[in-house]
Amino acid sequence: MALIGKLVICGVGLIGGSFALALREKGEAAHIVGMGRTRASLERARALGILDEIALDWAAALDGADYVLLATPVGQIDAIMAAMAPHLQAQTIVSDAGSTKGDFIAAAYRWLDVHLARVVPAHPIAGAEKSGAEAASAALFRGKRTVLTALPENAPEAVEKVRAAWLAAGAAAVDMAPQDHDRVFAAVSHLPHLLAFGLVHDLAGRANAELLFSHAASGFRDFTRIAGSHPEMWRDICLANRQALLGELDQYLGELALIRSLLLSGNGERLELLFEEARQARIAWGEKSQL
Repeated sequence: MALIGKLVICGVGLIGGSFALALREKGEAAHIVGMGRTRASLERARALGILDEIALDWAAALDGADYVLLATPVGQIDAIMAAMAPHLQAQTIVSDAGSTKGDFIAAAYRWLDVHLARVVPAHPIAGAEKSGAEAASAALFRGKRTVLTALPENAPEAVEKVRAAWLAAGAAAVDMAPQDHDRVFAAVSHLPHLLAFGLVHDLAGRANAELLFSHAASGFRDFTRIAGSHPEMWRDICLANRQALLGELDQYLGELALIRSLLLSGNGERLELLFEEARQARIAWGEKSQL
């Protein structure tokens, strides 16, 4: 028997579509229903084999649903939960794939307070610069992590069902407190995206932009790859986690000020030491991340 009978995906893009494909491949979702903002995008997802059915309203989507994955930009979560609330059934587990947890949890307490035993926040640490159903892949989560930020009200069996779903999708599941999650990912995910967007935007606005881009090579490509990510999604993430992100941005500005002072003074010895310390930290992380 499949782990999930009726799976509802709200936001059938890269993450939602990949989750559906991974569970379908493993035979762990018997029937997959899609919800989204436009029928055309849902029809495309069905044509790609991601969905079995399209639902046009929450009453139909949630009828008999076992598991709902909210994989939309995080700025939509509050309105989605408000719309879901009147139709959510007692057995349905609700989870998400958002890169911030504070806003999801606040919306859950606001709209789904009587269902909190089965509202389990989660965040798969996987992605790509491409978006949409066409980018979805059953292999996206293999060898990656999904962070579960369980609530005190969560029923243990609901948490384990969410954990099992991500394991079936190929991810390792780890646990973290919600407040720790948002601080950690402000540093290692949200700030790097902000920097990549900022650099590309700065260069694109210069009078000699064409010349600059024509000479950009692999270093620029590697550093700025994530600037090709979904703008709406990253707008919502940055705003939702802005307090933690502002703190990380201020910390980074301090590092840039230090580097600037070393350049200004011509202190090559100290600049090389800084580069070497960064190099060693990067190598150590790279080796551990391959384990």
